[in-house]
Amino acid sequence: MASYDFDLIVIGGGAGGLVTAGIAANAGVKTMLIERDRLGGDCTWTGCIPSKSLLHSAEVAQTVRTAGLFGINAEEVSIDFGAVMERVRRIREEVYGDADDPAIYEGFGIEVVDGSARFADPHSLVIETADETRRVTGRLFVIATGARATVPPIPGLDVVPFLTNETLFELEEQPQRLVIIGGGPIGIEMAQAFTRLGTEVTVVDMLGRILTKDDADHAEMLKEVLESEGVRFVLGASVNRVDEDNAEIAVHLASRDVLNTDALLLATGRQVNVEGLGLEEAGVAFTELGITVNEKCRTSRRHIYAVGDCTGEYQLTHMSEHMAKVAASNAVLKVPMKIDRKHVPWVTFTSPEIGQLGKTEPQLRDEGAKFEVYRFPYTKVDRATTDGKTTGQIKVFATKWRGKILGVSILGERAGELISLYAVAMRNGVSLKALADTIHPYPSYGLAARRAADQWYARLQSPWAIRLLQRVFRYRGQVPPEPDPERIM
Repeated sequence: MASYDFDLIVIGGGAGGLVTAGIAANAGVKTMLIERDRLGGDCTWTGCIPSKSLLHSAEVAQTVRTAGLFGINAEEVSIDFGAVMERVRRIREEVYGDADDPAIYEGFGIEVVDGSARFADPHSLVIETADETRRVTGRLFVIATGARATVPPIPGLDVVPFLTNETLFELEEQPQRLVIIGGGPIGIEMAQAFTRLGTEVTVVDMLGRILTKDDADHAEMLKEVLESEGVRFVLGASVNRVDEDNAEIAVHLASRDVLNTDALLLATGRQVNVEGLGLEEAGVAFTELGITVNEKCRTSRRHIYAVGDCTGEYQLTHMSEHMAKVAASNAVLKVPMKIDRKHVPWVTFTSPEIGQLGKTEPQLRDEGAKFEVYRFPYTKVDRATTDGKTTGQIKVFATKWRGKILGVSILGERAGELISLYAVAMRNGVSLKALADTIHPYPSYGLAARRAADQWYARLQSPWAIRLLQRVFRYRGQVPPEPDPERIM
């Protein structure tokens, strides 16, 4: 066997790279981890952590603002935007220190390198650091270089200042007006956050609805909530150009309408980081959509794997971690493991939250699947009633007789936690019958999952079966009508 400097070299220190390197090092693998910026990647610095920190500050402001509904007399909300953003940045540092600091991984025996890497050949990397150019060899490689914010080709963006998620959390002054281009998760989350903090927000999207990967009914319900809080939506609208005059940004729409704003946020998707990696020299196949991998996260080179955003498959931190486990299991532990593409949950952390798992209703209908739709409103969730969080609905797509869960959409308080319950159920073949028969604590939001499963039982009832039961046991009660899909039990 050829001699290499390292058993495994991981390129990229975001969620996927950190998990991969950690698993490998704990398995006794001589590992190098290369990161050109800061360990933690997008999630810690420009994604999940800062956005949820900002959302929470905004939720606190909204709670104080609406405290009168709960019999609490609170003073008028006063926003210290600088303090809010300072908290966001402080939390990033706390997460970094607790989970991402290089010293943690060096303690595992990993050599952490601050630099940029490119393949010189299938088993060699050239690493550029601030002090030197270094060449190293590896037996195995995992590419985890992530993605970055996409800047669309809108005329004027080359001269007009704009924000992306990579710069948004460095703001020091709160804009009075904010136009957000993009109605996906990032755009919608930030629309609610800034609105609740007192900014006038307008969301522009060329499509006719928001959150196009989520359930259409639930996305519309969420839109109505956001509109009630003050968010303005301009949908089905294309942006022709942007320009600036006297520190005011003008967003020109194809309809000839003009949106004047103090700040512009681009939330128009993500672009994979594959440039400058020397993938051609390594013989690794890729497209503009990302590095091509199979179900084991293996690239076109047997000893080179890729995980996370750089593959273009998913832009989700939890999927980066899942793919890292798949890659490490196959490459390092030699234990077969495949990407679980059937049970991928995602959540937009607005208030109420919206979560999706498995197949959507249109996908199931397009496939010709036979299924029933079981709905349960948050108005019948007692815990939601006590908390004043009754906006929302659970929608489960499942087979009629076996109650096999095919997909779930949830709009409501703690949807992210509830969707996790369904993810466990789907992956392990737990039916709606089993969920309905499982004891859940009262009053809890988790009980809503059981109540939704109860609807499966209710639909199985039929007049003829009740009549048969009456005849056998001489019961004399009223025979219920045929099950009504709209009736909630």
